[in-house]
Amino acid sequence: MNRIEEVFKRLKEKGKKAFIPYIMAGYPSEEDTFNALGLLEEIGADIVELGVPFTDPLADGPVIQAAASEALKNGITLKKVLGIVKKARRHYSIPIVLMTYYNPVFKYGLERFFVDAAKAGVDGMIVPDLPPDEADDFVALAKTHNIATIFLAAPTSTENRIKLVCNKTTGFVYYVSITGITGSKLTITKEMQKMVSLIKRHTSKAVCIGFGVKKPSQAKEVAQIADGVIVGSSIVKMMASEPERLRKYLISLRKAI
Repeated sequence: MNRIEEVFKRLKEKGKKAFIPYIMAGYPSEEDTFNALGLLEEIGADIVELGVPFTDPLADGPVIQAAASEALKNGITLKKVLGIVKKARRHYSIPIVLMTYYNPVFKYGLERFFVDAAKAGVDGMIVPDLPPDEADDFVALAKTHNIATIFLAAPTSTENRIKLVCNKTTGFVYYVSITGITGSKLTITKEMQKMVSLIKRHTSKAVCIGFGVKKPSQAKEVAQIADGVIVGSSIVKMMASEPERLRKYLISLRKAI
């Protein structure tokens, strides 16, 4: 059992839900990323999704795309992201999931990447452009190094697709709440409840919802449906434009969830 599984086991025993914030590595700066990890642990976040900047972030909206572009200008690479995680591990115990596209991992070298990621203290991986039916080598290496693999289900996923996602997932199932990009407007519907129920029929793993959650009131509603709530774009935006408000905002999300 890795740290992610331990988190959900503990939360389930207490009847609580996970708060999973997303931040972009190297944005606004490498130092800001390190400090943000400390802040997130301090305010009681359960897991951190740490974005790896990439030139073609197809699942991301304008806020995260702009952050990735800025991080790349700051010289942030996948290797440097692992360095940030390694440094954080000396101070913080919060589970860290890397959200990356497949190209940087492929270029790094799959086996070498997982060796280095495990040494750095990475707990899980989300790779939105890696389909679960093409991920056997990725999943096998991750399992060898006790790194969770997190795959995505969407409102358009068929039941057979959901079965495949559940079978390949070893951390939590990431349910993409909308057929769009990060930062899109969220509407909480009965269809969302039905899809989460369908996923839960095929797995005992946690199901967490992301894409579009901004307000604490939305986070509260989503937490009533899912095992965890993922919030990204609004946090990333605030890190650069309103850092003095960030702590209050994060605490309000934590309380709501």
